[in-house]
Amino acid sequence: VEIAELSAWLTERLGVDPSEGLSSIDWLSMPHQRLAEVTRGPVFHDDSGVLTRVRAYLAWYPDQVWLYVLASQGRRIAQEEPFVGRTAEAGDELGSRVVVARLVRDLMRLCFLMERHYPTYAKWLGTAFSKLPLSDALGPVLEGALAAATYDEREAALVAAYQLLGERHNALGITARVDPEPRRFYGRPYLVSAADDFVAACLSHLDDPWLAALAPTGSVDQFTDSTDVLTRPRAAVAVTKALLSDQEQTWRR
Repeated sequence: VEIAELSAWLTERLGVDPSEGLSSIDWLSMPHQRLAEVTRGPVFHDDSGVLTRVRAYLAWYPDQVWLYVLASQGRRIAQEEPFVGRTAEAGDELGSRVVVARLVRDLMRLCFLMERHYPTYAKWLGTAFSKLPLSDALGPVLEGALAAATYDEREAALVAAYQLLGERHNALGITARVDPEPRRFYGRPYLVSAADDFVAACLSHLDDPWLAALAPTGSVDQFTDSTDVLTRPRAAVAVTKALLSDQEQTWRR
């Protein structure tokens, strides 16, 4: 049993105190796992109601931050998806499988973000994913991508996953509709998703000038996998601010 004052406890768990409101950079600096821990689980007594209000406030990102995080997750996928085919084309079977595994994890995390659930850390990712509404349809497809023995089988499974997630994005109604059909990667003989189009659609709806000026590097979980950062919220805040505070809008040029 630990006894702590609420503001100090929140700062220890999240790296910032959300009691007085959060800026966009504050939202991006809080690790998903810590947000899940603070907002989930039973509260046995809250006579002032302050903890309940804070948990409700933290339950999910503000819409502008959500759009930016969705765009950033799409960017991660767009940056690596052609390498499944490129590595296979080069005869690098192990490399192709590694890229598929990385993409599967990013597609799972994208599913969490679409369903407004903070992705958990690796230990519980599959368990938590299985409880999402889209998991019944998407789970077997992703398992097929991981189990595939050939590149053609891998591509077919990934294409099905891209289609499902593209249709889910459109169903959210948060951007103009995007054609979810996979397409050839700049004329090369392998299929990729419409991720770049979904990224552009999300970014086009950003009215927050600070977020709109950023490259889509995303929240701290999206630009670092370091456990030593993500389990130390103050470090997560410092890393996020170091990356984003002075970032200029040069990536679009």
